[in-house]
Amino acid sequence: MNQPVTVTPTTPFVLPILTLAQREVVRFARQRTRVIGALIQPILFWILFGAGLRGSFKAPEWATAGMTYQEYFFPGVAVMILMFTAIFSTISIIEDRKEGFLQGVLVSPVPRSSIVLGKLLGGTILAVLQAVLFLLLGPLLKIVGLAPDFNTGVTLAGFIPLLLFLFLLGFSLTALGYLIAWPMESTQGFHAIMSVFLMPMWLLSGSFFPAGDSGWLSWIIRANPLTYGVTGLRRLLSSSSALPSAPGNPSMIVCLTVTAVVCIIYVSIAIWLTRQRAARNAR
Repeated sequence: MNQPVTVTPTTPFVLPILTLAQREVVRFARQRTRVIGALIQPILFWILFGAGLRGSFKAPEWATAGMTYQEYFFPGVAVMILMFTAIFSTISIIEDRKEGFLQGVLVSPVPRSSIVLGKLLGGTILAVLQAVLFLLLGPLLKIVGLAPDFNTGVTLAGFIPLLLFLFLLGFSLTALGYLIAWPMESTQGFHAIMSVFLMPMWLLSGSFFPAGDSGWLSWIIRANPLTYGVTGLRRLLSSSSALPSAPGNPSMIVCLTVTAVVCIIYVSIAIWLTRQRAARNAR
């Protein structure tokens, strides 16, 4: 006999969030080829670029002694995996609109904020799982000789703060993907935005090269919200307990504050957009 479901005042709000998040995870489990684009390609980037640029890499002034390019690039690749998985999970919004699922959800008595948070939670879970998998693969790749210059790792004591920061950053990136995907009517347009906006956003986040003193380019890097996500992750992964603060390496408090504020802004705009009536959602 089925057990009765206990209904609480928060059930109409929480249950849709969990249901939509579960749907995203189940969909991903049935499309395992998505792992290739979101995980395998960044790993190849890390190995190949790390091997090719290690001789020409000049560590920034704030870096620990002997920092190699693979060590510097490692947090950036983790953020790339986080971004690819989070952003691409929101393409399902376009597919759901074409298939009629989104219209059915919108006309239901479910709060619009629950719809947004459910989609974001599902995408964030997928993104964090793949990013954590990559972080755990780093030491293994060094052992087998594919990443001989890798010198950082994830300690047990720092795993929980790392996981929480990854979740915050992943939630922010998924919300950004939601903002881009919501007005789109084709996946081709989404990929175009990826090429001209999201990839440069990642490149200009200090992931690929330090901000340095490159004039206007260094100012763009410092103004990029993703820079603070990359730097925060680098600090949590650093073998040094306290990297010095510098113009290209803000403190952990600044990184956490900027990432949290940007996340709140993205989520708020996503909820506002979802509450607006639009003709495309009726088709």
